[in-house]
Amino acid sequence: MLSGRQGRHAMSELRLGDVIDDWCVKCRRLTNHSIVSLVDRQPAKVRCRSCYADHDYRREQQPPSKKDLKKAALFGQVLAKIDPSAADTTDNKPGGKRP
Repeated sequence: MLSGRQGRHAMSELRLGDVIDDWCVKCRRLTNHSIVSLVDRQPAKVRCRSCYADHDYRREQQPPSKKDLKKAALFGQVLAKIDPSAADTTDNKPGGKRP
């Protein structure tokens, strides 16, 4: 295990082939990846060490599912149809906190 000082130093100097964690879209889980390309000393492309798929570095964040994207689009459509005066009256319900 690396000490705190060595760990920070090692993270600031990433090199090609270093192993980092990232979300693999093919495996659909967080796995070890090897750095394939760097841009401005930051990982740009990585290769999953489980399935060997290359993809952009996602910074360990799972992409939103298609279902979530559809829900967000539908919610945006509903909000666009709401009358602005109706939205103002729902904010001033009795018992609610007022600024």
